[in-house]
Amino acid sequence: MHKNRNKNHLFFAFFPLLLGILMSFPASAQQKFTFSGYVKDSLSGENLIGASVAINGKGKGVNSNTYGFFSITLPRDRYDITISYTGYETLRFTLELDRDVQRNQVLSPKITTNEEVVVYAKRKDGNVRNAQMGKIDLSISQVKSLPVLFGEVDILKTLQLLPGVRNAGEGNAGFYVRGGGPDQNLIMLDDAVVYNTGHLFGFFSIFNSDAIKNVSLIKGGMPAQYGGRLSSVLDIAMKDGNLKKIEVEGGIGLIASRLSIQGPIKKDKASFIVSARRTYIDALVKPFVPKSSSFYGSGYYFYDLNTKVNYKFSDKDRLYLSGYFGRDVFDFNNNQRAFSANIPWGNATATVRWNHLFHKKLFSNTTLVFNDYNFAFNAVQNNLAFNVSSGIKDLTAKFDMDYYPNPQHKMRWGLQYTYHTFKPNLVSGRTDSIDFTPNNAQKKYANEVGLYLQDDWEVSDKFQVSAGLRYSGFTQVGPFTQYERDQNGNKLDSIVYGSGKKVQQYGGLEPRLTMRFSINDATSIKASVTRNYQYIHLVSNAGSTLPTDLWVPSTLRVRPQLSWQYAAGFFKNLKDNKYETSVELYYKQMQNQIEYREGYTPSLKDPEEEFVFGNGWSYGAEFFVRKNTGRFTGWVGYTLSWTWRKFPDLNNNEKYKARYDRRHDISVVGTYELNKKWKLSGVFVYGTGSATTLPERFYFISGVLTQEYSRINQYRLEPYHRLDLSAIYTPVQKKPRKVKSSWVFSIYNVYSRLNPYFIYYDQTGSANEGTLKVEAKQVSLFPIIPSVTWNFKF
Repeated sequence: MHKNRNKNHLFFAFFPLLLGILMSFPASAQQKFTFSGYVKDSLSGENLIGASVAINGKGKGVNSNTYGFFSITLPRDRYDITISYTGYETLRFTLELDRDVQRNQVLSPKITTNEEVVVYAKRKDGNVRNAQMGKIDLSISQVKSLPVLFGEVDILKTLQLLPGVRNAGEGNAGFYVRGGGPDQNLIMLDDAVVYNTGHLFGFFSIFNSDAIKNVSLIKGGMPAQYGGRLSSVLDIAMKDGNLKKIEVEGGIGLIASRLSIQGPIKKDKASFIVSARRTYIDALVKPFVPKSSSFYGSGYYFYDLNTKVNYKFSDKDRLYLSGYFGRDVFDFNNNQRAFSANIPWGNATATVRWNHLFHKKLFSNTTLVFNDYNFAFNAVQNNLAFNVSSGIKDLTAKFDMDYYPNPQHKMRWGLQYTYHTFKPNLVSGRTDSIDFTPNNAQKKYANEVGLYLQDDWEVSDKFQVSAGLRYSGFTQVGPFTQYERDQNGNKLDSIVYGSGKKVQQYGGLEPRLTMRFSINDATSIKASVTRNYQYIHLVSNAGSTLPTDLWVPSTLRVRPQLSWQYAAGFFKNLKDNKYETSVELYYKQMQNQIEYREGYTPSLKDPEEEFVFGNGWSYGAEFFVRKNTGRFTGWVGYTLSWTWRKFPDLNNNEKYKARYDRRHDISVVGTYELNKKWKLSGVFVYGTGSATTLPERFYFISGVLTQEYSRINQYRLEPYHRLDLSAIYTPVQKKPRKVKSSWVFSIYNVYSRLNPYFIYYDQTGSANEGTLKVEAKQVSLFPIIPSVTWNFKF
């Protein structure tokens, strides 16, 4: 009975997709032609993502894709066409469509005035008109105008100000979406998956805003081309490089500086961009640490490098080469104890993409991706050397096609293959002349595949459907040795799998359905249902993502995570799209969630032997109001949510609040254009305190003070709230100059709120003398922190 119900569920989810495919090939004797091309920036030649190409008076149109390409097929006629992109002058013209027309459209950036300040680069009424739910496009100019910590602009911290997105803790760049864990967010940089997004143990993200062109977050109803995660997609596109002229920009801040250079290799044909950033905490601190100090030689720094080259072979072919390399390095020395440690970690990615236009209606993208994340801990004390490493490495091939059969349909299909290599806790060491390799957790290998079909169908002027079907599969392969153990963990027997041999296989269908009904031009109702599989997992023993957290695959013991998410929303724009308002409700079920067993302590065993498994669910409401234009812009977001977990082997099989459960979450963001020189911004955030587990009783066993803990996450830390302010000063130039500059003054945590980072218990006095006291103490990270950054561009 259960199986039949699932089959019916899948059938009804996919029925609109199958019907849409049939409807996309209507029989018609009327002669039709296609208008297609790319939408570009007039100054740099950059392709514009999501530009609106509208047919006036017909209620028809299309948006440019990820590479700026558009295509629309219409009956032979004369049409008035409007091409628009927020932040750019609108282009209007008349087109006599009596033949196929392939022509690039060039838009000019608006000259900023006090009357209008652009916040988002997107269609003004896109939140109402599009079927996609829970999608937010961020402009880099808006990210750069908000207050920052230590002068470092951070894309991920800006995302944390949106409803449904929760921060991972004080100062942390990690985030949780609608009750999901940090590993349940698919984060991509130019199609390369990023496994660790943080510098300085997560306080800053790895994304250098000078190198980024577009940021899109999808937190519900993700399209079928995305897979492998349960909660959200963060798709980040790097700049292609200026095709017209050399451009240099950068900034000098309190702890880091950055520099970007972009320009044409061959004008209008090929371009490049190189963007680098490095912190100088180590250089600033070093002069103040005397050589006599036991910690002399300790230090920390991080750096990243973004590069991209693209070449236009013809009007139909373009090649992109892009890469990212980032590294954190922490050195610790204790000369008194003859102990030193070196802890490097970081990401490396490389992407090769080939765009090809097969036909005026058929656009393809072929992608090859390499990405590698590594963490290492190298320590030396006297004659003993100890090394631990972990990480994940991927090789990926993707093929995607966009098809525009008629104005009512935009279809997309594709396939993807990834070969994973997992390295969980590889340990080695040396003492004197003896090398040793303990019983390490072995490397694991896996193949992951996905194929999908997506159709965006404009059924009528009022009703739009976006339906997708995705199949994903995951196979753990050899070399691998499976051990049979006794109750004490001793090995009894083993099964050996040779290279490439199947160890365990999983797979399934993932339907995606989103519907939009327009009540009028400014009001719509949307609903979505999505099913997602996740085959790789981040297992953490802490409250936020750290470099020491482990990525592990689905195996014989570890089953893939599975979720169903249901969402509905009401969207209303006011005063000619000057104001946006929305209310979204969601409910999410999650199976096969992973935690460490109770009483877990790190060891050299295979980590999956320490896992326990259970289910989770979350639900809530998100309220959003945003002002898009005028001298004052900004938004207010409020989230009311619940997130639960239930594990047979944890908390006596009783449900408990997940550590990222937060009942109330409020963000208020405002930017005011005071005059041509000054722009002021402010951010206020408030959130219910994080759920935590605390000791409830202390007693002695054989003279040792012992703690008895509460049920899991029974208590909460104090509420989190903070006010940040910033001012951007841009000198007015009476005559055009090659060099433009600005100063950013920022104050983080204006009223110096000591927000809780964690709680520990301090023991003073003596039990024998009856003076023993155990006192809870709170650790906070950041009081009020002013910062200043000088930005330049020429």
